[in-house]
Parts: sequence; C-alpha cells; structure tokens
Amino acid sequence: MRHLFHLCACLLLSLTAQAQTQTFDLSRQSKADKPFSFSVAVPDGNYRVTVELGSKSHEGNTMVRAESRRLFVENTPTKRGKFKTFSFVVNKRSPYITDKERVKLKPREKDYLDWDDSLNLEFTGPHPAVRRVTITPDTTAVTLFLCGNSTVVDQPYDPYASWGQMITRWMGDGYAVANHAESGLTASSFYFQNRLDKILSMMRPGDYVFCEFGHNDQKEKTPGSGAWYNFSYMLKTYIDKVRAKGGNIVFVTPTQRRAFDNSHQHILETHGDYPDAMRAVAKREHVPVIELHDMTRTFFETLGYEGSKRALVHYPAGTWPNQPKALADNTHFNPYGAYEVAKMVVMGMKSLNLPMINGLRDWKDFDPAHPDDPQLFRWTPSVRVDVVKPDGN
Repeated sequence: MRHLFHLCACLLLSLTAQAQTQTFDLSRQSKADKPFSFSVAVPDGNYRVTVELGSKSHEGNTMVRAESRRLFVENTPTKRGKFKTFSFVVNKRSPYITDKERVKLKPREKDYLDWDDSLNLEFTGPHPAVRRVTITPDTTAVTLFLCGNSTVVDQPYDPYASWGQMITRWMGDGYAVANHAESGLTASSFYFQNRLDKILSMMRPGDYVFCEFGHNDQKEKTPGSGAWYNFSYMLKTYIDKVRAKGGNIVFVTPTQRRAFDNSHQHILETHGDYPDAMRAVAKREHVPVIELHDMTRTFFETLGYEGSKRALVHYPAGTWPNQPKALADNTHFNPYGAYEVAKMVVMGMKSLNLPMINGLRDWKDFDPAHPDDPQLFRWTPSVRVDVVKPDGN
C-alpha cells in the first residue's frame, strides 16, 4: 500500500509565470522536528529555489529533495541559531503539451509529483530545520532533459531510486534537470507516448537531451524490431528532432544488470546488440556517448557478488512497511546504487568535456573501480514508500 500522506501539513500557494521572487517562512512547519512538504502551484518551467536551513530554537539536520525525490541537498547539520543557505534550479512540468495534446501517462504515473500542477519540496533528515524558501522563475538555466526507463526515472517511492533523480545533487546554479524517463519504456514507446514531443515543447536552443535505452527495447518482438533496425531507426529520429530544435543530444549506454557468471566474478552481457547499436548510431551521427554500460560492469564486479546487492533493491522481508516477502531485484537500484551511478554519469560528462561540468556543486571525481563504502552512505527515506516493483527489467 502506498504511503502518500505527509507527516506535516503541505502548504499550497500560487505563483504566476511572471512572478518575481517570493519568499515563504517555513519556521513554523519545521518546529515539529519531523519531515514535511511544501508545494507551490506554478506553470511549467524552471525555478530557482533558495533554501535557508536551520532554526533559532534547535539544532537541525536536513535533507532537501524536490518533485519525486530529486536530491538537491544531502543531510546538512545546523547548530541552534545558525543557518546555511543553498540555491538550485528545479524543473517543473505537467502532462500538457497543447490544448489538444498531452503525454500519455501510465495509470501509476497519475500519483507522481513530477506530473502535478505544483513545484514540490520535501524536507527530511534526522532533524529537519528550515527557516525560509525563496522561489523565482528562471529563464536562463540550461536544461538537461532525460529520456529513458526505470534506471533513469525519478522513482517516486523508496526503496527504489535511479540516477536521474540523484544527478541533481551536483548540478550548478546554471543548469536544471528535467527527468522525463519512465519505468518500462523503450525508445519507441517513449516516443509514441508523446514524451519526446513534451520535451521538444519545453526545450530551447542550447539545451541537452540525454537518452538511455536498451533494457526494455531488447524484449520487443514485433515485426521490424531489433537493435539494428527499429532501435537504431528510433535513435536516429531522436537525433534529428532534437537537433532540428537547436538542442544537443547525448547517448548513455544502458546500465548493467546484476547477472554474474558461474564463477561469481564477472558480469554477463545481457543486453545483446543494443549497446553496440547505440554506439554505431552515435559514431555515424557524431553523437557523444557516456559509457554507463562499461562503468556499471566495473562497479558491480568491484563490489562483488554479495556486495553488489547493497546497490540494488535487495532487502529481507519486513525491512519496509507492508513488505511480507524479501526483495531481490537485480535491475533496479536503491538510493546508494543510484547515487553511485549518477556519479558515473557525471564522470561521463567530464570525459566528454560537456559544459555542465563547470560549476559542479561539491564535486569530487569518482572511479567505479573504487566506489563509496555503502555502509557510510546516509539516506533518510521519504514519507512515500511502495515496495511494488517498477515496470521493466
């Protein structure tokens, strides 16, 4: 059963697209020392959010996420009477493209905070403490649009997570991440559900579109399907449409599955020709490629057969509410795994010398052969929990 309640009342206000900077006092909400949400009804677009963390009356330790659990500020301690300020850009969207066209959402997506009419902030952590929030429409940030499946999507519920909702942690003030990925999708289904059309309707010249597909595409069995025909054709379609709007396209090869060989030493290649097809199209069309396929192989093999379970949704029965059975998912990442994969994507951006690497927030270079210790990773779960497996595998 989904836990959609908020632990504190959710404040709903309204802004117009032309609104100037508006500041909201949240000190009363944070006095309860419990996680709480804050929502502002706004039109589609990017918004610069400035949060002032801390309290006059008590010490705090606060994590800040937006929309469907996009990470922006990790657990941040504040002493009583001391404050820390963070600024970042949040992309907000709705399913509407025109008066007659909209994204064809799955039934489950209708509860996603990513698709509602509001910009949503979630303040969690051991002791949430927030003094104020300032929100301003942002028309200058470069937007990074993400296309993909369950390994990319803003997973709305713990314990699932994906790299698209973690990479926001390091993006500088001049960049927004608009994650349009959804579980279970292929390059074709993403396109025919009008998701690329939605991106194109919001995209401005100079924006970026990152595409990671392959997991679900390989299961398509209709006439004309396959890595070298329909999949390659669809990738070329994405390239042409993005470039026609003045955008920049980047391919991301699919994350590996945790599928070890009999020796439990090496990852098996389970994606068939799809990574090679993506590379071939990219080479022919001069598209930059982030080799997430290779980096996640190194990551899993470094953690080892047992240790790699710590990066995925592997939990004993009863770990999460309403979880009568053990979870053993070898495709979908938990927050630690998603955090590590997001670091790999940033390293891919750096290897390509993409402009968004300038001004990264608190960034330290990462090597998937030397991952962070999962036991030292700190994550405060959301109030939104659902152990139902996402679509796709």
